[in-house]
Formats: sequence, structure tokens, C-alpha cells
Amino acid sequence: MRLFSFRPAFTLRGRKAHGLRGLAGKPLHPPLTDIPVGAYVLAAAFDVISVLTGGELAADLYRAGTFALIGGGAVSLLAAATGVADWLGSTPRRTQAWRTVNAHALVMTIVTLVVLATIALRLTVYADATATPAPVLVLSLVAAGLTGIGAAIGGSLVYDHGFNVETATDSPVWHESETDLFPADKKDAG
Repeated sequence: MRLFSFRPAFTLRGRKAHGLRGLAGKPLHPPLTDIPVGAYVLAAAFDVISVLTGGELAADLYRAGTFALIGGGAVSLLAAATGVADWLGSTPRRTQAWRTVNAHALVMTIVTLVVLATIALRLTVYADATATPAPVLVLSLVAAGLTGIGAAIGGSLVYDHGFNVETATDSPVWHESETDLFPADKKDAG
């Protein structure tokens, strides 16, 4: 019996294009969010360790946090664009899903503003700091904490509400079989 099925996950043939939203079954927004989430959490961790240590390591960690925030912030702009496209293209208005998307967008917009403020402080007021200054540490921790809240709301959209998920109640992928089902086969199989 076969143990692995890789090809259907990477097959694009048979998937309907949704523009900036991605392809059917392959939305762009979720994978783009991984980079800012990781960057903001790492920046906060670097900043905490920077405060707890001293010397060259503290300065290096502070700089690493700055670079992580800049990279995460840049990718978050792409994530925001795909999120707006999802909101416009697949969110029925005045529903619980719509309200949940709005809550997610509000929290993540606040995160972005906090991150931009943190980057501005790091590059101007505290550009020569030898360790993470207290105001920067607070903003970094706020950004990481709010990111966790926003990610939980976004996760609820997918896992609780099935937002932008191609679902099938009785898909052949759940039937015992040696044959892989590809995206183009779904319309014939279900």
C-alpha cells in the first residue's frame, strides 16, 4: 500500500484562478502570513534576550530584531493585499464570517501600525542603542501579543468557519484507495 501522496498538493491543473486571492484550494493569504507572524515573534524574543544579556550579543540581538521587523513588515503588505482581496471577493456581508474577518483585519492593522512605529523608533531615536530600549521592548511585545490574537482570529476563520477552504463532505480522498485524486478530478468524482 502506498504511504505518501505528494503530486496532488502541487498540481495546478484543474484549479480555478481567483486573481490576487490565489487558486481554488491554494489561497495566497495564509502562507504569506507565516513570515510576518514568525518575524514579529522572533523580534520580540530577540528583544527580550537583548535586555537580559549585555555587551555585543545584546546589540546584535537588537539589530536582528530590527531586521526581522523590517522583513516581516514588508511581507505583511503582500499579506494585507491578499487579505483585502479575500474580504472583497469571498466574504458575504453581515454574516458572522464577515464580522470575524473584520475583527481579524482590525487587529492586524493595529499590529502593522505598531510594527511601523517600532521600526521608526529603531531607525531614528534608538539607532545607536547597544541593547533593546524599554519603549521598543514594550512595542515589540505588544506587536507579538496582538499578532497571536490576530492569528487566532484568522485561524478561527479557516478551522471554525471553513473560510476559503475547498471542502467536500464525502470526497474520495477519504476513501481507502491506492489512487491519488487531483484537483481537476474533483468535479468528476464528487
